[in-house]
Amino acid sequence: MTEKAHSEGFNEMKKMLGKWEGKLTQFTGTVIDVSSDFKLVSGGNLITENLVEDGVEMLTTYSDNKNGELVVKHYCALGTQPVFKVAQVSSSTLEVALDDSQGGYHPKHHSYVNSMKWTLNEKDVNVAVVDSTLYLDGTLVEQQSVISRVNQ
Repeated sequence: MTEKAHSEGFNEMKKMLGKWEGKLTQFTGTVIDVSSDFKLVSGGNLITENLVEDGVEMLTTYSDNKNGELVVKHYCALGTQPVFKVAQVSSSTLEVALDDSQGGYHPKHHSYVNSMKWTLNEKDVNVAVVDSTLYLDGTLVEQQSVISRVNQ
């Protein structure tokens, strides 16, 4: 198997490969431990993220679709599996937003992650900020993690 050419979004996520640890500040102000382990699998064509928030494990996958666009799918502890598409990508930032054509989630009926954004520190690529928005019981809330790479 050979690795194919990838989208700008996929290549930006490859910068996150490795194990990361840090703190997540929830919308309530509560601060919890968070870790992510990003791995490149499937012949270099899929990134998996094992995400653990306060002991609760979740999975996120990153791959390019047949049109060469990054697709992100998050298997959430909220019991939902939102699918995201790229909203913004640069040399240090990737932001994804809910792909309404893929999930059918509605804030009045579901709790789910609505967006995620990874920003690598320009002075130290082993430090990143992860911002996310979630709909919880119909209310849009924000949370932020500050994580550091502990190994690659």
